[in-house]
Amino acid sequence: MFYQYCPPFVTRDSIRSDLKALPPNTSYENKYYMGFFHEGNLVAIMDLILGYPNQNTAFIGLFMVSKSEQGKGVGTDIISECAGFLKEKHYTRIRLAFAEGNQQSEMFWKKNKFMKTGEISDKGEYTAVLMERKL
Repeated sequence: MFYQYCPPFVTRDSIRSDLKALPPNTSYENKYYMGFFHEGNLVAIMDLILGYPNQNTAFIGLFMVSKSEQGKGVGTDIISECAGFLKEKHYTRIRLAFAEGNQQSEMFWKKNKFMKTGEISDKGEYTAVLMERKL
């Protein structure tokens, strides 16, 4: 469903590109592309940038839970643990963007205490809606 709202569909090259993608004024020292496993199976991925867009904020560039694990609380557990960890490290906010029209993503993030900031960004093939969670 993600790629219906954020084309193009994933390829090996697009994954390699995501692994290297950085927002402006950041470095690889602040980028964490993480996999979450359960019983040896990859169940979720997260691209997390610390200190973006400012020193007190972390930015989730990508978060996906495998279809087989959706609706089981896996994503919410990961986001809750991440928020707790970031708060311990003195971050005050988490920001992210979802593709406008993707109600599943919007509802997931709202359930996890994220609120729309009112900011949007035209990405060409979709419109990104910015959300934020205060820690």
